[in-house]
Amino acid sequence: MEVLDEEDLEKFREKYLANLDVKKKLEDKNKGFSKFFESFEKNIDIDPGRLLGLTDGIFGMVMTLLVFSLALPGVNMLTEGQFVVFLESIAHNFGLTIVSFVLVSSFWVYHHEFIKINSLNLPYLWINMSFLACMSFIPFSTSIIGIYSKFLMADMLFGINIFLTILSFLAMYLYGADKGFLENNPSRKEKQYAVNTFIILMGLTMVVNLLDYHFSENFIYLFLLFPVISTIRDINYK
Repeated sequence: MEVLDEEDLEKFREKYLANLDVKKKLEDKNKGFSKFFESFEKNIDIDPGRLLGLTDGIFGMVMTLLVFSLALPGVNMLTEGQFVVFLESIAHNFGLTIVSFVLVSSFWVYHHEFIKINSLNLPYLWINMSFLACMSFIPFSTSIIGIYSKFLMADMLFGINIFLTILSFLAMYLYGADKGFLENNPSRKEKQYAVNTFIILMGLTMVVNLLDYHFSENFIYLFLLFPVISTIRDINYK
């Protein structure tokens, strides 16, 4: 590929860029891009209350589906011994359901604590939808790890689901704070506190995922520390 020297570049500028038509086209093109991004990030006429209502509805649906994942046995139990055996067989799945229910409840608390919006735009709307999509997959990944917890991919699927849920929530919070969509208009210190809290939770997710597969499936109960960690940090911060 031939490289133009300084003299050739100067001739090119004089011949083309000095032309008013070329300048106008370049300016119009730049203005077009600017207008596109401005319109894309412009606030949209959607009541924030409807988005919060949709969010609460999906939280309720996810919590309900978690309980429905505990299925009754396919045959009638005729003795108490059979019933005890059945309870023992679902003990692990029952524990996982409790863990996932606590996680979903924690995300609901975080959403009502941090996400109080007064307006929104399209990017923020779809970041919120991404968070809700991650939330909606939790009953599925809970069922997968309940049946196939001996497989690394099953553990990773659950861990990735929780990790992406935290990540999308953090993106939603930071974008909303940056655009002024949050009612409380958090200070730099408040944003740093929130970021540090969710980074700790993401780190805990990765640690639990590794311990659960390599050592014992009972390490999954470390996820119950989510509300404990956030509550302690909240008390210390305030």
